[in-house]
Amino acid sequence: MVRTIGIGCQDFEKVRKERLFYIDKTNFIREWWENADDVTLITRPRRFGKTLNMSMLEKFFSIQYAGQGELFQGLKIWEDEKYRKLQGTYPVLGISFADVKETTYEQVRKRICRMIKAVYNKFDFLLKSDFLNENEKKDFEHISVDMEDNEAACSLKMLSDYLCRYYNKKVIILLDEYDTPMQEAYVNGYWDELVSFTRSMFNATFKTNPYMERGIMTGITRVSKESIFSDLNNLEVVTTTSNKYAEYFGFLEEEVFTALDEFGLSERKKEVKIWYDGFSFGKRKDIYNPWSILNYLDKGQIETYWVNSSSNNLAGKLIQEGTKQIKQEFENLLQGKCIEIDIDEQIAYNQLKTKRNAIWSILLAGGYLKVIKKELNQKSGRWYYTMSLTNREVYLMFERIIQDWFSESEENYNDFIRALLQNNIKAMNVYMNRVALTTFSYFDTGKKPSDEEPEHFYHGFVLGLMVELSGRYILTSNRESGFGRYDVMLEPLYPEKDDGIIIEFKVLDKDEEKELSDTVEAALKQIEEKKYETALTAKGVPKEKIRKYGFAFSGKKILIQGK
Repeated sequence: MVRTIGIGCQDFEKVRKERLFYIDKTNFIREWWENADDVTLITRPRRFGKTLNMSMLEKFFSIQYAGQGELFQGLKIWEDEKYRKLQGTYPVLGISFADVKETTYEQVRKRICRMIKAVYNKFDFLLKSDFLNENEKKDFEHISVDMEDNEAACSLKMLSDYLCRYYNKKVIILLDEYDTPMQEAYVNGYWDELVSFTRSMFNATFKTNPYMERGIMTGITRVSKESIFSDLNNLEVVTTTSNKYAEYFGFLEEEVFTALDEFGLSERKKEVKIWYDGFSFGKRKDIYNPWSILNYLDKGQIETYWVNSSSNNLAGKLIQEGTKQIKQEFENLLQGKCIEIDIDEQIAYNQLKTKRNAIWSILLAGGYLKVIKKELNQKSGRWYYTMSLTNREVYLMFERIIQDWFSESEENYNDFIRALLQNNIKAMNVYMNRVALTTFSYFDTGKKPSDEEPEHFYHGFVLGLMVELSGRYILTSNRESGFGRYDVMLEPLYPEKDDGIIIEFKVLDKDEEKELSDTVEAALKQIEEKKYETALTAKGVPKEKIRKYGFAFSGKKILIQGK
């Protein structure tokens, strides 16, 4: 009988009691326990089973689930008598930051304190016991939404002490999605305040806590040690490039194909692989994202499930505000090519605007990129990663993000492309100036006002052209041809039908040019002198079928001329 798919169910107890579709990952319990690491940080992309695995650990170890071994009957962990005896024998503190997405530091702080209070409420029976003295009971009752920072920092350590005395056993601490507030802090501008608050809490909870048996933290990113883990030298970090626990988060290909057989979808394996495969953890390849697979099994049709399951604002923001080099590398990714980057997997959010590799690190951690090859540079001691977009689903997500950049001027933008294809220069000028007025601000990093620096608009525009014209042209930018590097080249896929196009961008130089017409002439002259058409003619495009355009910028004004 085909099992029921429980979309979004992350409660292990519910999955087992209601006999929902489940792929057995319980050997993770054994492997983690036998590794005996004090504190483990595991990073995986969103919707990869982190929360379900943390729920599984809680139901397995927690004293509150003693005698409920039926939850694990028929699963791999229950085959081992040693682990059957271990089930339900430890006090467990479980907390999740997955929903901490407030837009201000004050709101986030209160949300975290409210969650800590909720954890305390689960153990309020301690107030009726003789294990706490009167002062400790007062401290217990003083835990609240409005508690002081020092109280919040020590709160989980303090509760660990109480539970350790009550049960005469040290506590297992599970913190799920620890970095969700960090990402919101970066996006909303309260990074420094949150780092100070969480650093103290993590140190007290996981480092200087003699009442903790072991701890696990999960998240999407490995936030830099200098930011919040500076005192945690007992931290075992497992990232997407680590071999540890590689098979326990996400679905392996053999697991996916078995599920497709169960649901009568055997003939769709190739299509499912193209859309949802591509993730790799350590040396383990061909890992599929569970969210898309579960939705596909439930609905039986290909869609962009994972990328639509939550906001991709940060990924879009990083590309949108990225440098010229970032956007050029992203052009390669959209064309199905690879990029090679030296990556430090420790992510410093406050360096995302200044360090090129930090952006690629966070996109890799988020599951948007996959590692093709990893090599150590012997001279520098740095790891270099060859990466590409993960799969078809991720490609379509970025295509949609780029289209959204121009959403407020979509009509004008589409009209501009139509005018470009028709070689209607007058219309191109009208539409391009309208587009510039409404979209310049989207590509402003905050360091240079957009009306003085068109670079971010220009490179966003290039990516937009790539998306809109992908069925007719191969678009490249800043590549060598002739005696220099052109700005934009559109190579027609069907040269018998479409012309080749070369575009050169120039900003008005007030020291050398009086007006935009001088600037645009300089752009066209550069195309001719540098013989940029060489790359097109080498590919069989006749010279008479190559159009050349100069784009001159002055603030938000644009002048276009062609020849």
